[in-house]
Amino acid sequence: MCNIACVMRIAAAGDVHASEATRERLVAAFAQVENDADVVLLAGDLTTTGEPEQAQVLADACRGLAVPIFAVLGNHDFHAGRVGDVRAILEDASVRVLDRSWQTCTIAGLELGVVGAKGFVGGFPGSALPDFGEETLRAAYAETTLEADAIGKGLQEIVHCDVRVVLLHYAPIEATLEGEPEGIHVMLGSDRLATPIAEYGADLVLHGHAHAGSFEGAIGQIPVYNVAVHVTGKDFWIFDLEGARGRTAVEVESPGSS
Repeated sequence: MCNIACVMRIAAAGDVHASEATRERLVAAFAQVENDADVVLLAGDLTTTGEPEQAQVLADACRGLAVPIFAVLGNHDFHAGRVGDVRAILEDASVRVLDRSWQTCTIAGLELGVVGAKGFVGGFPGSALPDFGEETLRAAYAETTLEADAIGKGLQEIVHCDVRVVLLHYAPIEATLEGEPEGIHVMLGSDRLATPIAEYGADLVLHGHAHAGSFEGAIGQIPVYNVAVHVTGKDFWIFDLEGARGRTAVEVESPGSS
């Protein structure tokens, strides 16, 4: 346990959309990030269309890295109906795939807890899906409920950790969707995902999915970042978390900073 301030470096990326065409770039990026960060967090859409051979490209880039890698899946990873194979391939390369679950590890003298969930659709105040009507519409509402409940459960389980991170694919706030057409915000996330985060607390929230969205926002005082590579303009964005027991501060520059 770190009794004085320690710094944890988190490398985050979403929407890497691995395929054979991106193999060379991904291998180089992951080889470099091992030197730049203490842990890697991947915010979904790990593959282009959810094919196992695409997952193998990412697995090859991750295999053998000395730093722990946590990931959640995104909608692209479900597209081909091979999500079980995608997950197995990544886990074989020691990627810790979180699906409504949580894991902890010790990094830079701090205990890190990561709660991971895909999240889901639903929208935001003024344009949100209701729990009403056709069975298929109510099923979508129920899916988001399960994701939100898992986030809350996970945050309760990692309450003892020095650093608590929520890793999602879909957005929990509308601020990081700015730049996307308002008409599709309902398909890009749900503020219902933010409710358990606000209730139980976290030090950092990361998501992807919104390629034309904005980099940063907040749930109260909790920082939220859209780390889709299309937004950050980098293979990975590095977050410096300075933490000690009961206190963590996040230091980050925006993509527009010099």
